[in-house]
Amino acid sequence: MDELKRRSLQSLLGLGALGALPAAWAQLRAVEIGAVPVNRAYDLTVAETALNITGKPAMGITINGTMPGPVLRFREGDEVVIRVTNQLREITGIHWHGLLVPNSQDGVPGVTFPGIQPGETFTYRFKLRQSGTYWYHSHAALQEAAGYFAPIIIDPIKPDPFKYDREYLVMLSDWNDTPPPQVLANLKKVDGYYNYRRITTPQFLAQLRNAPDKKAREAIWNERMEWAKMRMDPTDFSDGGDEWTFLMAGKKPAENWTALFKPGERVRLRFINASPMNMFDVRIPGLPMTVVQADGQNVSPVEVDEFRIGNGETYDVIVQPREAKAYSIFVPTIARIGYALGTLAPELGMSAPVPDMGPKPVRTMDDMGMAGMDMSGAADTSGAADASGMAGMPGMEAKPAASTAMTGMAGMAGMAGMAGMDMGKPAAKATGGSMAMPLKPADKAMADMPGMAAPGKPADSMAGMPGMADASGSALIVAPVDADGLRRLKYTLLRAATRNADNRAPERELLVRLTGDMTRYFWSINGKKLSDAKPFKMGLGERVRIKMVNETMMEHPMHLHGVFMELVNGNGAFGPRKHTIIVPPAQTVELDVTYEDEGTWAFHCHLFYHAATGMFRLVEVA
Repeated sequence: MDELKRRSLQSLLGLGALGALPAAWAQLRAVEIGAVPVNRAYDLTVAETALNITGKPAMGITINGTMPGPVLRFREGDEVVIRVTNQLREITGIHWHGLLVPNSQDGVPGVTFPGIQPGETFTYRFKLRQSGTYWYHSHAALQEAAGYFAPIIIDPIKPDPFKYDREYLVMLSDWNDTPPPQVLANLKKVDGYYNYRRITTPQFLAQLRNAPDKKAREAIWNERMEWAKMRMDPTDFSDGGDEWTFLMAGKKPAENWTALFKPGERVRLRFINASPMNMFDVRIPGLPMTVVQADGQNVSPVEVDEFRIGNGETYDVIVQPREAKAYSIFVPTIARIGYALGTLAPELGMSAPVPDMGPKPVRTMDDMGMAGMDMSGAADTSGAADASGMAGMPGMEAKPAASTAMTGMAGMAGMAGMAGMDMGKPAAKATGGSMAMPLKPADKAMADMPGMAAPGKPADSMAGMPGMADASGSALIVAPVDADGLRRLKYTLLRAATRNADNRAPERELLVRLTGDMTRYFWSINGKKLSDAKPFKMGLGERVRIKMVNETMMEHPMHLHGVFMELVNGNGAFGPRKHTIIVPPAQTVELDVTYEDEGTWAFHCHLFYHAATGMFRLVEVA
């Protein structure tokens, strides 16, 4: 094979173009980022493409013929030009996830621009004001879930404050042969359609029969009724099931995506979660990871054994394998319904043992902050509109992924508004002295979620000491050991490497309640669908504290366009800057924002089908 063909094939494999490649090439090495050229201009073509991910053909949406699409590598400070040609049969638009761009370049059809019509080419043009690991994806209709996403790398003007010898992109995603519109229709039609672990009525009756005494039977009955009142299922973590295949760099676990190293080298791994509906727990057994960036922003280094990555989040870690052996990059979903898998190895063809995923999790009343509480004041959602007929509404038919008629809608925003879903009464409402879904204080925002424990002291031991207010906090932070012996990343351990630019106290507070009805499968913000809700308003340069209160039993990775959110986590002016923040069940998370760009921006859950059915709001900045 000549050198040009060999390098072209390696590039295709490293960027995810696997569907048409023979199995014999499945273990070719991943492409190192150093081999990807830095450019100021790219031409991208979006098209419907036949893919074969699971062994049978299915239709997806690709960028330049691949899924994931090509990596875009830029340099901070450059003005870039990206020409996007739409060969789909519907409107489209690309959102540059996490990039600070003018509102007109943000890529949300019907919100920031009209969208790219079929057969047309649109030119994005903006100056890069940041560096780090990011990604891009469709923000129209249900296209992202059909494979329409890809990575972005922006090299910094000044070298990063950490060293490494080689680097790789690790893009996590999932795939379902069923077209996304039909997936959504299934979720709407049948309670827990893909949740094969839910307790059936016969199983529930058997639990009652087998209970040792009356007290035990009453406890089983009461818990069942409590979940029913909340219209939630304790076994449903991600709305997914066996139909999903989990991918790393576009490869299935059996294909053994392999990143090479030499013993003693420091390897930078840039993780991106591009999954529509699954969060992951990332681990490399036998190899500690040092987190150096979160959502493209430098943080004080944190040594961990595992970290949770929400939909839309990115984490850069450095590992230093000293032995000439293989290590598994093991990435199970938080619901433990499957995993993505890759290998770090000194040579091709090697593999390491795959850990057991462990038991599939089940929520408890304690997780919801209601252990031993009287549920008589629980929210009444019986008045909520039944949106189970959404699949038959205009634009929501079960059509192939690339022919879903969504023209004229505000991307997912339009979908949420078009669904006609109203939450009726709020999902959680204070009644007298009790609250149906008690919420923890902000300083305990992540206490009950694995890897998200609440803070005790500031993450950096120097914080708050005389003369240390402007310290970069570059000293290594070591995550505490959990009961199972693993050191997990906590949000409270994330500390910005440099002081945030705006250190003013918030001028006002904005309450954002995350609400929904899992059994009828619709989601909302502050109990309202998009078409019934007025946009949130913020002043240009105004300092706003956003208080996000999760009144549901699922984690919600919330993404705010056009600005970085500074997480209030005990680190003061060094609170980490993030574009996507996980809000755990029955918890409150606070963050501060200061917009520097005016316009109407999207704010939504990055669980794809949650945004599509209503957990979406607009933010007007003027």
